[in-house]
Amino acid sequence: MSGEIAKTPQPPYYAVIFSSLRTEGDNGYGAMAARMEELAQQQPGFLGIESAREGLGLTVGYFRSLEDIAAWKRNVEHAEAQRRGRADWYSAYRVRIAKVEREYGFEK
Repeated sequence: MSGEIAKTPQPPYYAVIFSSLRTEGDNGYGAMAARMEELAQQQPGFLGIESAREGLGLTVGYFRSLEDIAAWKRNVEHAEAQRRGRADWYSAYRVRIAKVEREYGFEK
């Protein structure tokens, strides 16, 4: 993951918030995570991604619409990553979808 704050457009748009707890070992996780970021960037309506992991993992993907999020969920490679996540990589996870109505920030 890039380690940068996503450059998103003016709201409204949507955030897919993925909170997770990992199992031990990599078991192909790193390669799949990189592939999912690459693949997500090719999806219509994808706006950006942010990710951090320190015990609890948080990944936030930004999308233009709920329809774009639904299309991403149906992506065949993404569906396989979801299956592997449940089988191999996560002891627990939660997905939340939220509408971003306001945004502000600071940069030096």
